[in-house]
Amino acid sequence: MITIVMGVSGSGKSTVGGDLASHLGIPFVDGDSLHPQANKDKMAHGVPLDDADRQPWLAAIVAVMDEHRARRQSLVIACSALKRRYRDFLRGEHRDVRFVYLHGTRDVLAERLRERGSHFFDPALLDSQLATLEEPSRTEAAWVEITDPPARIVEKVIRAGCAEARQAAR
Repeated sequence: MITIVMGVSGSGKSTVGGDLASHLGIPFVDGDSLHPQANKDKMAHGVPLDDADRQPWLAAIVAVMDEHRARRQSLVIACSALKRRYRDFLRGEHRDVRFVYLHGTRDVLAERLRERGSHFFDPALLDSQLATLEEPSRTEAAWVEITDPPARIVEKVIRAGCAEARQAAR
């Protein structure tokens, strides 16, 4: 089982994804770590990524997913997965991918980004990400609001569709 914790910057993907993986006893990969340096530099300078920028990053995420599949190992990944076609690419023909969408209002997201501190993402890009975001349907992803503390969000994620991940981790 591969669980992709998705949402725009500031939604808590890395925190929730890491906590979820820890709770389930499976590996966690922060998709941000797989961005080419050129992408990180663009975002740090307030330049939004386009589809061409994101393609090698998405391919790197799929490669990590395939490595874990080859080891028959469950995995949690934090990845924005902003567009439907990105999610389709990540899912591919596999039936073992589940998306969890961390949903929040612009105000909550902006406040989190202001408080975040050191990260390559320029908070001024939030509006660009929100404009790019194609929210998943509630059948494509489990929706979880981000206003609760991370531990509560992890509980909701598990109840909303990661029970298979818990079983696969055992």
